[in-house]
Amino acid sequence: QVQLVESGGGLVQAGGSLRLSCAAAGRSGSAGAMGWFRQAPGREREFVVAMSGALTRDYADSVKGRFTISRDDPKNTVYLQMNALKPEDTAVYYCNAVRLTSGDYYPVFNSWGQGVQVTVSS
Repeated sequence: QVQLVESGGGLVQAGGSLRLSCAAAGRSGSAGAMGWFRQAPGREREFVVAMSGALTRDYADSVKGRFTISRDDPKNTVYLQMNALKPEDTAVYYCNAVRLTSGDYYPVFNSWGQGVQVTVSS
């Protein structure tokens, strides 16, 4: 069973930066496409970004130009560099393997990690 462990969140002022990490335990080899989701208080979990292959990245419009996804396959780790953070980025962030269906990305694993809290103050 794959376990996803997110880290790197925290409290930051608007305009600041954070780097999140997601380590996948219990799996060998590349996970294929990986992505990040987030859930703000009182809202449903939403897609943030996905990465498949070395060059293909898809970002939600709300984070384009500010967030960057990357991965280190030998370490089974995916990263999310978040710059120019806004208060509306405040949420719990989760990673998961993803699949693309009918133009939308969906999580592969039913079991999520604990997520990591990102809080952006104005």
